[in-house]
Amino acid sequence: MINKLYFNPSDKAVQENAFEALCQEQNYIGYYNLPNQDITPLLEYCNTIPDDIETIAVIGIGGSSLGAKAVYEFIKPTKELKRRLCFFESTDPINITTLLSKIDLEKTHFLVISKSGTTIETFSIYKYLYSLQNNASAYTFITDPGSPLEQYAKEIKASVLHLPDNVGGRFSVLSAVGLVPLALCGIDIEALLLGAKSIKESFFNNGYMKDTLLKKAAFYAKHHAQYHINCIFAYSETLKYFCEWYVQLWGESLGKHQRHSAFHVGLTPIGLIGPKDQHSFLQLIMEGTRDKSVTFIKIEDFHDNITIPDITLTHLESLDTLNSLPFSKLINMQCDSVIEALQDQGDIPLDTISVTSVTEKNIGSLIFYYELLTSLVGELIDVNTYDQPGVEAGKIILKKKLEA
Repeated sequence: MINKLYFNPSDKAVQENAFEALCQEQNYIGYYNLPNQDITPLLEYCNTIPDDIETIAVIGIGGSSLGAKAVYEFIKPTKELKRRLCFFESTDPINITTLLSKIDLEKTHFLVISKSGTTIETFSIYKYLYSLQNNASAYTFITDPGSPLEQYAKEIKASVLHLPDNVGGRFSVLSAVGLVPLALCGIDIEALLLGAKSIKESFFNNGYMKDTLLKKAAFYAKHHAQYHINCIFAYSETLKYFCEWYVQLWGESLGKHQRHSAFHVGLTPIGLIGPKDQHSFLQLIMEGTRDKSVTFIKIEDFHDNITIPDITLTHLESLDTLNSLPFSKLINMQCDSVIEALQDQGDIPLDTISVTSVTEKNIGSLIFYYELLTSLVGELIDVNTYDQPGVEAGKIILKKKLEA
């Protein structure tokens, strides 16, 4: 994974202070330790799931589902997986009914994921599914130790797995929350963690990623009032759900009151997919208000060599320049052309991330890269990156409405 910046870095002292802050955070924020975990117990648990299970269904919302979905949808097109993975993550009744129509309840294992053990959306869906399938062996519960959900699971004699200490939901993809459903589908979670570990070691051991991440985070923080919209422009449909994961990570972590002032701050995340969004959002970036930075993500090897046929179409001879061109080359030419066009504007902060191929290791690297970047920017704009009081406020109101 190579990250190239097209903007000037900020004060070196600011960067070093942020780096030291993250070094200290490693002592009490749990996600930093996930790349180095021993996954043997998780793999042993996965081996207990019967071979006749065809579908793994995650019942969870937000951080309980988005990370696993991002990895699964990235890998699925290029690898033959042993099981299907689906996600019950909405209280939309049409969505629930549609998903149920596509699975065999007797050949599905459900993972019920809730850090607190009391997530309303999750348990409204679980109650409905439990009314259809009440065999406790069909469920595994993933939650914090000692939560009400763990107590319930023990009551019905169902399996329970725990989240590690001090790992928030949106940072939990590399814990049991993401690793178990992915492993059950046949995704190589060891390679996933290896990719994350490579970024972690490069950053904390003065490697290439330290300088790159610090420069990028310092620029975002210094200019957060002007360039307060951050766009990922990913040139692959396989990254669609990675963009959704990034939106939650970035928005929920950075949209806050500052710790030492009364100001509201935040950087608005937007996920775009090229070339499709070249025909919609690009116009706003190119000629709209100068309040956006853009990160382009390219894939060098798509594991697919289909080419445009060598065909001449009457009255469309000018398009013969496409003939015999691999689609993988065309999509990256489109990306490069947009980058050049935006560079010519001269006042739009840009950077590019090149991913060598569609593998577990590479998506693991990309995930941990963005987790570190989020922590750095949060430190530099002076917010608590790891809480979400705005989300909790809505939950409190909903509970009062339900009680009434």
